[in-house]
Amino acid sequence: MIGVLFVCTGNICRSPTAEGVFRALVSSDGLEDRIRVDSAGTHGWHIGNPPDSRSQDAARRRGIELGDLRAREVSILDFDRFDYIVAMDRGHVEILNGFCPDGERHRIRTMLEFAPDLNEADVPDPYYGSGDGFERVLDMIEAAAAGLLADIRATRL
Repeated sequence: MIGVLFVCTGNICRSPTAEGVFRALVSSDGLEDRIRVDSAGTHGWHIGNPPDSRSQDAARRRGIELGDLRAREVSILDFDRFDYIVAMDRGHVEILNGFCPDGERHRIRTMLEFAPDLNEADVPDPYYGSGDGFERVLDMIEAAAAGLLADIRATRL
């Protein structure tokens, strides 16, 4: 089974959104028995909490339910459990590289490397923003999730 872990700061906005979007793609392609999906945060501030209500609302408008997800902190054990550890921004990559076991950095990727047409490096954190930040994040994540699934199909399935 191929494991995909999405990582952001607190695991209440970007990474659970990515988890929900990617799970929906995996499910629609009938690949639930071949791809395992999870999310985590680089910091433990929100452990056990559901995603931010604004993330849930934005996802729900697109037919994706996030309410059953709960925040957790990324662990060194995740480098054994997941083939892809997909960071939402380069700051998360730096943190992950700081405790990544030797020889495992190839697992760490950035979300937007799977959406090169967006010409952006980082999925912005919508938490402190206003307006359509959560919708913009969803647009970016949807594009990247499709690219990630295409990459998995091409290289792992």
